[in-house]
Amino acid sequence: MVNEDLQRASGQTADERRERPRRPAEHVALGVANLNPFGDLHTVQHLSARLARGVRGVFEPLLRKELRCWAEPLVVQRLADYRAERPAGLTAWLPLAMTAAGSLPTGQTLAVFDGRFVMELLDLFFGGTGHTPHDLPSEFTPAAEAMVAQLGTMLAEPMRAAWEPLAKISFVPGHVEGNPSLIADLDIEDAVVVTRFGIAAGTAKPVFVDLLYPVAALKPHGPSLTGKVQGKTAEPDPAWRNGLTRAVMDVRFGVRSVLAEPMVSLSMLMALKAGDVIPISVGGDVPVMVGGDRLGAGTVGTSNGRAAIKLTSISYQTTTDLGGNFQ
Repeated sequence: MVNEDLQRASGQTADERRERPRRPAEHVALGVANLNPFGDLHTVQHLSARLARGVRGVFEPLLRKELRCWAEPLVVQRLADYRAERPAGLTAWLPLAMTAAGSLPTGQTLAVFDGRFVMELLDLFFGGTGHTPHDLPSEFTPAAEAMVAQLGTMLAEPMRAAWEPLAKISFVPGHVEGNPSLIADLDIEDAVVVTRFGIAAGTAKPVFVDLLYPVAALKPHGPSLTGKVQGKTAEPDPAWRNGLTRAVMDVRFGVRSVLAEPMVSLSMLMALKAGDVIPISVGGDVPVMVGGDRLGAGTVGTSNGRAAIKLTSISYQTTTDLGGNFQ
């Protein structure tokens, strides 16, 4: 009865249904670890866009030309897959230890530089034109390694500034290697977040510099990475700003004047008793104080039958000392 109902609904016989083409079975691997536990990684992409400005500031003086610098879309993959996709040839792998404020290093970032780009920077550093040999050597010279270490030091500050809204992390460059397998605490099967920065002058072919964040090193900062990144602060509402200004202008301050400050010896002070007179002299101008600051000076007199002080000079710069926003 069930088959008869199915035949009436589909308009096909059982034999016709068995003969129709079917998709091949798909292989599904069970128990495979998730390479990316952080979700969409919009936060890291935003940090890369911020860092691109700092990367441009690092390489413009070295290349002696105006550059364009941008952040490519992020990729999460195994380090082995990343190595397989890179072109063969000399490559500099520079670890940068990640240290959060008040704690031990939580991991390391890898800065990856193409060997030919390093040679170009080295030649420019020593006053050349950026010439590189046609056939690159199999390993870096000590001068080239020092150049890569200097690049790491120069990149550390922009990286720290880019991360500051989320976490206070410092980046300390280590020893450059030509093979990432020689870097301590790094396994070829580790998952890494690949952030790539393009650097180009005019219409020239761009050069790419990669920063690799191991997923394990980012896990301590997981709550910050999965949260929303705050952009530029919105302009305050004009009505709210005007109300705040009026409220600030109604704040009351105590104004006082020091007419005299006589000096007496300790022996005279110890001998004072009720009825004694301490002579004072009042100068032409006396200081007028607001809180602990000097507002100006004035002359003592009377106004409407009350003691008063007529201001003769103003020494307190209200336009700057009050922030310049309240005129």
